[in-house]
Amino acid sequence: MRTLFGEKIFLRALEPADIDYLYRLENDENQWKFSSVSVPFSRNLLENYIAQSHKDIYEVKQVRLVICEKESFQAVGLIDLYDFDPKNHRVAVGITVYPEDSRKKGYAFDALIHLCRYAFKHLNVHQIYAGITADNEPSIRLFERAGFSRSCRKIDWTYQDNEFKDEFLYQLFKKDFLKFLK
Repeated sequence: MRTLFGEKIFLRALEPADIDYLYRLENDENQWKFSSVSVPFSRNLLENYIAQSHKDIYEVKQVRLVICEKESFQAVGLIDLYDFDPKNHRVAVGITVYPEDSRKKGYAFDALIHLCRYAFKHLNVHQIYAGITADNEPSIRLFERAGFSRSCRKIDWTYQDNEFKDEFLYQLFKKDFLKFLK
């Protein structure tokens, strides 16, 4: 079984040809609330980011993969592993499907499952975690469907849309993922 290939998608590294897609996504103000971004990115900065994306996760503590639709090879999103902590065997995950008309087609679920498989198999992590604002119902459903469990609520953790929002911590442990796959 190839780890980064799902039923509907495959995951691949960033390529120079992704610059237009990345530029649109990163500079879409509607996407900023899902990250710590609050300023636009220059094309030059993103080109440099892509040029450096080949670096090893053990060096830069993160990796970004492009979610591609299997039939058309079109980019439909990005999925990230970040805050990689090899000492404690854990890594955070973040995902976005973009543009919005690519959502609700199963791409995010397929990508998340295969990225988890990759992280547990090739990075030997014990757990994968995600922070999700309490009002982000689509993400909560996605992560729960993929086997993640809510472990805590961080009160007024994220400032978004001119208000403080609670954030849930979701975790998936390797032993539970292996049961989930059966």
